[in-house]
Amino acid sequence: MSLKTTAAPCALLLAAVASPTYAQSVSPQAAPTQIDSVIVTARRNAGDPPVVAEARARLSRTPGAVAVVSAESYADRYAPNLADVLRDAPGVYAQKKWGGDVRLSIRGSGIGNASHNRGVLLAQDGVPFNEADGYGDFQLIDPLIARYTEVYKGGNALRFGGSLLGGAINLVTPTGRTANADLGLRLEGGSYGTARLHGEIAGQHGAWDGFAAVTGQTADGWRDQSRGQSVHLSANIGRSFGQDREARLLISGGDIHQEIPGSLTLAQLRADPTQAAAASTALNYQRNMASVRTTLQTRWRLDDATLFEGAVYGTWKDLDHPIFQVVDQQSRNQGAFGRFDWQGRLGGLHADAFYGAWYRQGDLDAKQWINLAGAHGDLRARSFQNAKGLDVFAEGRLFVTDAVALVAGGTWGRAERDYRGHAVPGVAGSFDLTTEKTYDWFAPRVGILWQAEDGAQVFANVTRSVEPPNFSALSPTAGGFQPLVPQEATTAEIGTRGRRGGLTWDLTAYRAEVKHELLNFIPDALLGIPAATFNAGPTVHQGIEAGLDWRIAPQWRLRQTYAFSDFRFDGDKVYGDGRLPVVPPHLYRAELRYDHPAGWFAAPSLEWSMADAWVDYRNTLKSPSYAVANLNLGWTVRPGVAVFADARNLFDTTYVSNFGAVTDARTASTAVFFPGEGRSLFAGLRLAY
Repeated sequence: MSLKTTAAPCALLLAAVASPTYAQSVSPQAAPTQIDSVIVTARRNAGDPPVVAEARARLSRTPGAVAVVSAESYADRYAPNLADVLRDAPGVYAQKKWGGDVRLSIRGSGIGNASHNRGVLLAQDGVPFNEADGYGDFQLIDPLIARYTEVYKGGNALRFGGSLLGGAINLVTPTGRTANADLGLRLEGGSYGTARLHGEIAGQHGAWDGFAAVTGQTADGWRDQSRGQSVHLSANIGRSFGQDREARLLISGGDIHQEIPGSLTLAQLRADPTQAAAASTALNYQRNMASVRTTLQTRWRLDDATLFEGAVYGTWKDLDHPIFQVVDQQSRNQGAFGRFDWQGRLGGLHADAFYGAWYRQGDLDAKQWINLAGAHGDLRARSFQNAKGLDVFAEGRLFVTDAVALVAGGTWGRAERDYRGHAVPGVAGSFDLTTEKTYDWFAPRVGILWQAEDGAQVFANVTRSVEPPNFSALSPTAGGFQPLVPQEATTAEIGTRGRRGGLTWDLTAYRAEVKHELLNFIPDALLGIPAATFNAGPTVHQGIEAGLDWRIAPQWRLRQTYAFSDFRFDGDKVYGDGRLPVVPPHLYRAELRYDHPAGWFAAPSLEWSMADAWVDYRNTLKSPSYAVANLNLGWTVRPGVAVFADARNLFDTTYVSNFGAVTDARTASTAVFFPGEGRSLFAGLRLAY
């Protein structure tokens, strides 16, 4: 089918099972529990597991957009990467490129980056997947080793000390006390030679508890040059010393081998979306990495009013990455994190606050070799990259009435970059270089939160965000770092969330005025742009994030998300008021689920990019809109035994999943498009005891 496949077949698929016969309202008492909703409300869902309920309650104190994605929300479908986990989080743009690699953007964060993560803090149990300079990858994330995932959009990530435009995403692993079952086994398989096996064990003995899990996956891939294998391990051992007093040791690791099919031109994608880029095949592009992460953390109640949470951690990663050259890196990151949560009274008024600090440092040894079809040739470059960071943060709420809280806080941050490059004998253009840079900033935040008696909330805040450039953006040459300054933004947002009867809603509008946005540019001598990353002139990111869960009838549920994204230059000297590329202006997702009393369910769903998206900063080329229909089926055979099937892209639509940005599509290469996968079917078996 063509790229312009109409949304009509998809809409009809949903409409067929959404007939008025079933569109009857139900009382709150009749509505089944919605424990797999991602929407945070101050009113507890009766069926929420305690650990998920606690997370929702904690995030509901935030005067801004947040979400909690419980493991239940994707337990009965194939979810191999972060894009599948975040599918129903309003306003989160997460699209698969290949294997476990994902393009992630929240409110336009990192839209200039075609590869890797920038602008969002990715963490597991508070320990970052990002390098100390902020750069990061997605492949080390295993969605099956998460009890729930916290999403903090924009400045609402202050609890982690962060001040990034996109915010933070934190995966929280189970403990022996919070795991779904003592023993669990999950077996999945399907299209493109896909097979995945996951096993976990959990338990308690006196004051001790433990959890351990392993996931192994292999897939031939839908496209040429996209075969991959991975193994993920995780262990969580804890000891309780009384209520709200515990210590934990967490160890996790991963080993990933993944071929890279590369990006295509639009003509190539239309002709054969399964093909790999010629260079990817000729040079055997891959991204292979191994990692070990260790954390010692504690949660300790100091008194009735104060709770301390802290951790020290260390991570090691080895990357072997054949692309135009073989990128060979080893990195080590260490850090310490501490946060106090306090509740009490100020001037006779109820108040609460958190405050803390996060210190991190990392060193990365980098080499580049001639790529001999994936093997190492001669050495071409060598460098040592050291980064340090410190955030000191605080936020407090003062309830001026029982229903209204005033919120204020901020973070002071420092980032250091230290680079040492060494000339390689016999290699023209290599050089010795020692250079360093330090950035300091303060990012304040004010807000207000109103809460009704039934838990419905209205919130608003204004937050400053700052993002210093990472080593990739600084791109050292013989003359030193590129002359980049930190990206800064002031973001205002207003929103509401809550639940009334069978309706659960989350609606936020935001506007960010950005200075010195870090965008990727292809070097253009006519424009005087010296590097692939450049500080743009003023830009504006504004939009709407909406989520709605509607329990239409006792067995019928409609879940919808919609994101309106209006990102543009604001009087730029080169691009005027043109639109920023990559993120589609309108993205809608819907799932209609029917649960039969006999234990089976059917859930057709739709992903609809409703308008073409710009590809270049000059606004001369657009990526076509698309609509893709899916179907999820499942059956709980008996307690602890369930089977499911996940059919994707039912009409085998050829479409662009996502793409990289270029300066001017009339002059630059436009081999930047990643095709969405064709029709596929995955099935799984879940066992729990």
